[in-house]
Amino acid sequence: MPGDLRDQLAHVGYDVVQAGLVCGSGGNLSARIPDEDACWVTASGAWLDRLSRTAFAPVQISDGAPATIGALPAPRIAPTSEIALHLALYRARPDVNAVVHLHPQTALLLDALGEHVRIVTTDHAFYLKRVSTVPFRIPGSTEVAALTAAMAADGTDCLVLSQHGCVVMADTVELAHKRARNLEEAAALTYKALTLGRLEHLREVPEEFLDRLASLAPTAIAV
Repeated sequence: MPGDLRDQLAHVGYDVVQAGLVCGSGGNLSARIPDEDACWVTASGAWLDRLSRTAFAPVQISDGAPATIGALPAPRIAPTSEIALHLALYRARPDVNAVVHLHPQTALLLDALGEHVRIVTTDHAFYLKRVSTVPFRIPGSTEVAALTAAMAADGTDCLVLSQHGCVVMADTVELAHKRARNLEEAAALTYKALTLGRLEHLREVPEEFLDRLASLAPTAIAV
């Protein structure tokens, strides 16, 4: 992965658009800047497959003000309209260094059908662990930001925002990227079982495996 956080996020943006997890200028990405009370966040209206370093705004996590990084003045770039969501998650989860907000079609279709994403494979279990659903709130509002952060406070890293999108988070940009991809794969398998009329027979990962994952350090399993 490229070294600069903005390069890493740009790589994620291009990939998730190619994978169909977001279209147009939907979705937004951010990463906490090491040793700073700040994060890089995609600019308002940015297309995720066209990102460059100038497409990110530095924002202070504590108060949402434009941040100055090093000796450089803060670029005059308006951050995404979902900035409150990103900041609320960083404040609630000091362990989180990257937030990815997308509009994955299959996960959203399942939500609209009143179904939840099933944890089908061991990869899903490792990367996702569990998927929670945030009840609908107006996108970009302080309400959706506060509710999502409250639901993530227990360590949940993958949440479907009802009728809206998803948010995944991790301690690195790469891990957040992997979680986003695994979330939509798990949703796709769940939907296939639903269309086959076999959803009630779909076997999820056994609880004992989930318990084993919970007891191990994150580096103890090479995936």
